[in-house]
Amino acid sequence: MAPLPHLPADPDDDLTAYVGLRAAAAAERARARGWATVRTLAPGAIVTMEYMAGRLNFEAEDGVVRRCWKG
Repeated sequence: MAPLPHLPADPDDDLTAYVGLRAAAAAERARARGWATVRTLAPGAIVTMEYMAGRLNFEAEDGVVRRCWKG
């Protein structure tokens, strides 16, 4: 059996702290805290369900983060 790959750990971050921030400021903060990829999506956007370590997703409405999740 092949060994399991070593997956990088996600940054230790409080995701609820992003809710209510302007999307641009939230993305800047996320990158500064070590997130490799930051993705901003419109409400109801269709996205893949693949989990990508190091990625932070924002759902933003009118330029304000309404929801935030890893992967």
